[in-house]
Amino acid sequence: MVSSVSRTPGKRRWEHFAHEADVGVRGWGATVAEAFEQAACALTAVVTDSEIEPRNVIRVRCEAPDAELLFTEWLNSVIYEMAVHNMVFGRFEVRIAGKHLDGTLYGEPVDRPRHRPACEPKGATYTALKVAQDHDGMWSAACIIDV
Repeated sequence: MVSSVSRTPGKRRWEHFAHEADVGVRGWGATVAEAFEQAACALTAVVTDSEIEPRNVIRVRCEAPDAELLFTEWLNSVIYEMAVHNMVFGRFEVRIAGKHLDGTLYGEPVDRPRHRPACEPKGATYTALKVAQDHDGMWSAACIIDV
């Protein structure tokens, strides 16, 4: 299963990639922060393909010694907020300063008939974990999500 659906200004996009019983998420952007935002969109698309309204705002903070570990901390923070607040998120803002990430999640409570959640993500793993810049200057961030 490969499904790239997001094409926004600056070539930001995301995709899913197959991995046995789990699913890979990958985001691209002009910056590491944009790649992280797009990967979070891919995470949400694992759960639902329905439109998500930005009714609620949740802020998260993460810290890790490098970009790859910061990426898993970020996605695990999104997964945690989904579970604790029974919400789905459709838009993300990420600010990274050194080892610190400040994120804003925009979403709404899960409406089962409308959102038709396909699964509940359990966590971002270190499998296929990679944050890198390509020869064109675009950043990507990827890992496998345990579902």
